[in-house]
Amino acid sequence: MRHIGSCHCGGVVIEVEAPAEIVAYECNCSMCKRTGFQHLIVPSAAFTLVQGEEVLSQYSFNTGVAKHWFCRHCGCRPFYVPRSNPDGYSVNVRCLDRATVISLSVVPFDGQNWERHAQDLAYLTENS
Repeated sequence: MRHIGSCHCGGVVIEVEAPAEIVAYECNCSMCKRTGFQHLIVPSAAFTLVQGEEVLSQYSFNTGVAKHWFCRHCGCRPFYVPRSNPDGYSVNVRCLDRATVISLSVVPFDGQNWERHAQDLAYLTENS
């Protein structure tokens, strides 16, 4: 299924290939609990930045592996490059057009203890 998503102002538009029945991860790390990000992890081949590269800004912290991209106009974060999957993307399900989402299951992930639980996340992502 092809899903379309965007930031709040529409300056950043993305496409992602993913099932219509989405399993998203809700992380409690310092970043995700503040932004309400719901993670749909996809390989880079399933992600397309349709428009908005010129309005994106990036923020990194801690290990610098994760690349948190956001629209510099509205501040919305429709996607980023996650530490758990640096060769792919994490798409914010809350930024997707819900017309193509048949169902959404949200699975908690303990990002406050990332090192201890990252293998669990990799296993869950591969087997969802």
